[in-house]
Amino acid sequence: MDQERQGKAPEVPETAKQGAEAQGQKLPDLSWVEAGVWTERMVSALVNGVKGGCWYSLIDKVYAPKTLALAWEKVRINRGAAGVDGQSIERFEARSGDYLAELPESLKAGQYQPLAIRRAEIPKGDGSMRPLGIPAVKDRIVQTAVKLVIEPVFEVLFHPSSYGFRPGRSCKDALREVDLLIKGGYRYAVDADLKGYFDSIPHGRLMERVRARIGDGRVLDLLEGWLKQDIMDGLEQWTPTEGTPQGGVISPLLANVYLHPLDEFMASHGYRMVRYADDFVVLCQSREEAEAALALIRAWVAENGLSLHPDKTHIGNCWKKGGGFSFPGYSFEGKRRHVRKKSLDKLKDKIRAKTKRTRGESLEQVIASLNPVLKGWFEYFKHAHHLVFKRFDGLVRRRLRALLRKQEKRPGFGRCLADQMRWTNAFFADAGLFALHTAWQEARCSR
Repeated sequence: MDQERQGKAPEVPETAKQGAEAQGQKLPDLSWVEAGVWTERMVSALVNGVKGGCWYSLIDKVYAPKTLALAWEKVRINRGAAGVDGQSIERFEARSGDYLAELPESLKAGQYQPLAIRRAEIPKGDGSMRPLGIPAVKDRIVQTAVKLVIEPVFEVLFHPSSYGFRPGRSCKDALREVDLLIKGGYRYAVDADLKGYFDSIPHGRLMERVRARIGDGRVLDLLEGWLKQDIMDGLEQWTPTEGTPQGGVISPLLANVYLHPLDEFMASHGYRMVRYADDFVVLCQSREEAEAALALIRAWVAENGLSLHPDKTHIGNCWKKGGGFSFPGYSFEGKRRHVRKKSLDKLKDKIRAKTKRTRGESLEQVIASLNPVLKGWFEYFKHAHHLVFKRFDGLVRRRLRALLRKQEKRPGFGRCLADQMRWTNAFFADAGLFALHTAWQEARCSR
């Protein structure tokens, strides 16, 4: 059985390995590349390069039925809300055979036209709202198909300091790198915040960077069409002149393409930058070095049509209290990694919502609902200072004691000693409650 049927990534051919090694290049990790889309010959070209560095004749890979079927499967698994046409994943799935038969033909004939993007807003931690663009299911499938085809072309170029929305890389990897740098003496941090990055990427400059690697005009037309998709917010409709909507499948890749030159620019000046999407920090060994780094960032950002948030960009000494910085979910301060206040507040809200005293469910049902939240939160924040786990364990047990009192028609908040003696920590452990501090202790012992 060949690799494509097995669903495995195509291996890098031996000739390609030898060619890369002869040039002193490190072989890229291509284990994530979809074998149903990328052949061994294409993978070999990824390693050794193509003439002029630009890839042509890619549209046939996009509209290949197997590519679109794979793209649909990924969209189906990710779920998501309906677009402007109101078509949900479930409604599309009911006629997926018909739709997936039509898509290759419309793409091949050049008749495919994306629908407008439905705009929605979600609350941010600071009280403001984050705009999201929700494409129709059909458009999400085509965007995913294009991403499957062009992502490897850019991935082999991307700098190792970039971690966000990249195959085989995660936020945890970025946090680990930050940790190592701080422990290695890089105490001064340039914490830079790009103001409204996804909404302000210049279309013209972005497409120039895409064209440097993609020469297939039909694929380029698809990308430009998505950048210029109308946006609908209620009864309002407009055509954007800049930016790529958060919520689009292709948007994170395009956002990384635009910031890739910044990664290379800072590395060429000898700076240790760690970037996760549009959130990045530069770690330095002296304040003077950090100030010089910030000056370079300001110049690059201005030259590339972006802007830094004046209130959220600063230099600090993360070895001192009050001089740290935030990086996805965590706060680095006083040589320690703490959970960011916004992340703490989010968990508190989730715990309160699931442990209301008026909830008419048994303790077992409440714990079954609560445990996945606690386990998921711990998996990400298990490297934080251990005192936070004790604090939240106490909060959860108090809320559960109050709930048990309410079920007995007794008022109170579960704080008294009698309640603690009756419903002990061991009682909740026996009931199956996930304890954060216990999990931290077990994880610490297993290292």
